[in-house]
Amino acid sequence: MRLYIDDLREGLLIAFAAIRANKMRSVLTAIGIFIGILSVTLMGTAIEGLNRAFNKSIAAIGADVLYVQKWPWGGGGDWWLIRNRKDIKIEHARAIQRQAELVRGVSPVTGTSRNVKYERKIIENAVIVGTNDEFVETSNVNVALGRFMTAMEVSGGRPVCVLGSEIAEGLFPNESPMGKSVKVGGYPYRVLGVLEKQGSFLGIQSLDNRVYVPINRFFKEFKSFRGGGIEVWVKAASLESLEETKEEIRGILRKVRRVSPKQPDDFAINQQDIFIQAFNQIGAVVAGFGLFITGLSLFVGGIGIMNIMFVSVTERTREIGVRKAIGAPRRSILIQFLIEAAALSLIGGLLGVIVAFPLTLVIDNVLPTAMPINVVAIALFVSVLVGIISGFLPAFRASRMDPVDALRYE
Repeated sequence: MRLYIDDLREGLLIAFAAIRANKMRSVLTAIGIFIGILSVTLMGTAIEGLNRAFNKSIAAIGADVLYVQKWPWGGGGDWWLIRNRKDIKIEHARAIQRQAELVRGVSPVTGTSRNVKYERKIIENAVIVGTNDEFVETSNVNVALGRFMTAMEVSGGRPVCVLGSEIAEGLFPNESPMGKSVKVGGYPYRVLGVLEKQGSFLGIQSLDNRVYVPINRFFKEFKSFRGGGIEVWVKAASLESLEETKEEIRGILRKVRRVSPKQPDDFAINQQDIFIQAFNQIGAVVAGFGLFITGLSLFVGGIGIMNIMFVSVTERTREIGVRKAIGAPRRSILIQFLIEAAALSLIGGLLGVIVAFPLTLVIDNVLPTAMPINVVAIALFVSVLVGIISGFLPAFRASRMDPVDALRYE
């Protein structure tokens, strides 16, 4: 063990002395690894950021919530047949509310975009959501200030609303919004409450830039046809009964929509695991493509290191001969050149990680990114591994040299 420690220490000293003696060549050699590790790090941070954003968003969806929609999540089926399906209507939501026994909450949900105004402050293209009083239950959100709509306000189509936190902060930065009248798409609405901050879906679509109004009022002022193009969110009584709830809803909808026993469903009941599967499939394709690109970059960088190490071995043939003549074993020569190759690659890797950090902050403004310590550790480990693999053949060649032939080399 002592001999190996001495060989390692001696190899480090000789390797870094050789790198310092050929600074320009060392920097140019490290550039190939720098580009590869930069690609690896950026790809890793992007994938990590998307995974974190997805996990946060999927937690907001809720594992015990079912989504009755016209289109299935993640594709599937013939799109031209799905396109011709009848719309999901509010009557279907009411049928589920009346007949289902395994549900805790049912919310019809529809939306559009409108400007929201209070005095001289305007928020453009806010999402206006029409729903009912059970939305708090089905969406797993909490009211931070005031209250949500009541069943009576929803059925009566009262001009009341609940604001998302981003809307409330934008329109009422220095005062309470409670009881104030805001213009939603030009129509006056009284503010009942403000929801807790929810963040964004996949780091892209804000969930706080929304205004919630009674769905009956929504159809009156924001939609020209009543009951078309909605979704129905259904919260199961328990996670254990989710599949039973799903079958119960399917039976109710087939009866209400008059689907014959031989016909397939003309609607989709989506749930969290479908979305997870679709995301994993997309993530696998993105990761595979990214690994191919980064692998190609590292391969080119590794070839560069191997080439330079062959040159270095040739230039230092007499040095190798002298070391072997005075008793240096093969492993010492092998370790020396492996350390030099690994050090060159590590320098490129460190530069790649250092440059990747500010780039990650810039990319985070467009796509969610995260640069945890494990991504940095993996990037540096890969850089050292590439250096060792690339430098092994030149180092092995150096260790096998005959000392007499090496001393006679000119």
